[in-house]
Amino acid sequence: MRLLLGFVALLALGGAAQAADPDALWKIVSEKCVPNEQQHGQPAPCAAVDLGDGSHGGYVVLKDLVGDTQYLLMPAAKVTGIEDPQILAPGAPNYFADAWAERQFTVTAAKRDLPRDDLSLAINSVYGRTQNQLHIHIDCVTPAVRDALAKNIAALGDKWASFPVKLAGHEYRAMRLGQDGLDRVNVFQRIAEGIPGARAAMNKQTLVVVGTTLPGGAPGFALLEGEADLAAGNRGSGEELQDHSCALAK
Repeated sequence: MRLLLGFVALLALGGAAQAADPDALWKIVSEKCVPNEQQHGQPAPCAAVDLGDGSHGGYVVLKDLVGDTQYLLMPAAKVTGIEDPQILAPGAPNYFADAWAERQFTVTAAKRDLPRDDLSLAINSVYGRTQNQLHIHIDCVTPAVRDALAKNIAALGDKWASFPVKLAGHEYRAMRLGQDGLDRVNVFQRIAEGIPGARAAMNKQTLVVVGTTLPGGAPGFALLEGEADLAAGNRGSGEELQDHSCALAK
């Protein structure tokens, strides 16, 4: 609770500044959370700080001001977003695997055990975000998306294909992964390598990863990819598939 109050107070003092400053999140990471962990062993105002080691990059987990269950996972290093070449570099840290591993913050905040099918990770395109520090939204998925995935999961394959229905009014491509965690797959690479033209236009991409139960009962994931199209009013904000009120927990 002290961490939450500290973060709320931080933003209350400068809410307008955060909206206007695209580096506000990076400043919280680099000037507050990481130094506090390094110097005092305390992550505040973040909920957690992993300083990393030789095998993986560091990251922080921060409670978002919006909603009771939304958290953000961000690199401890400067990485601007989905378009940053660092995320496709050989040996790049697997931030989506880290975000899925930290989903317990959302589960704890929801005050009930949430099945994997209720949980999601999202990153927005350049046009669907306000901050220039890579941040993965960890939160509940909307009931409509959860139900649409449950209805169509058997039809999803291991290659990208158009999802049969619009989600939040927008077209998405989808594929499924048959594994319990994300450690063995770089989902950014799945976009860059599997969708024609995506590598040269990563700034337009948005990605949502939703936990699923596959036919037969095995754990898996649905990957949902969208692309910003400003002329059509689509800013490429996969966060639209998340529910920051977490109705599924009520």
